[in-house]
Amino acid sequence: MKMSKKFQKEFKRLYTEMATLCENEEGVGDPFSYGRAKEILTSIELEHEISETLSGADGIDHSGACEYKATSGKNISGTYNGISVQSTWEEQEKYLREEKLGKYENHYICRFEGGKGIVEIWKLSGEDVLTILLPKLKNKYSTVLTKKDPRLGASLTKKDITKYGICLR
Repeated sequence: MKMSKKFQKEFKRLYTEMATLCENEEGVGDPFSYGRAKEILTSIELEHEISETLSGADGIDHSGACEYKATSGKNISGTYNGISVQSTWEEQEKYLREEKLGKYENHYICRFEGGKGIVEIWKLSGEDVLTILLPKLKNKYSTVLTKKDPRLGASLTKKDITKYGICLR
């Protein structure tokens, strides 16, 4: 697709402006790294602090470190991909409970829609995320090492989110 010169010029200007803005704000980091811009916007919308690292917690709410998930799909959902695989299911479950999913008291799932930004936000507890995802991950565990990408992944569906979550917007 050929872009107009006007679009190209404006995009470059806004890109530079956004990069400079984030560079000048301590701890925000590169807004163009993976989903960082959406994490920044989510933390602003929820009045949280933004995490200073790109691994681990995404934000800090009233309870401490928290996790953000974002989708731009038609329906709310949250995908947890790239989960490291442990030697046994017992070790895997402990890792999921203590280091990955259960570590965060709160998980916030946002749906973005084009230029409107965030149009839907749900909050789930870490315990509820574990309740939903542990069976899905356990089901995949025995075959994950035979896959091209030998890491675990599972999603919170709209049904899961609306059953367990609290709609904030």
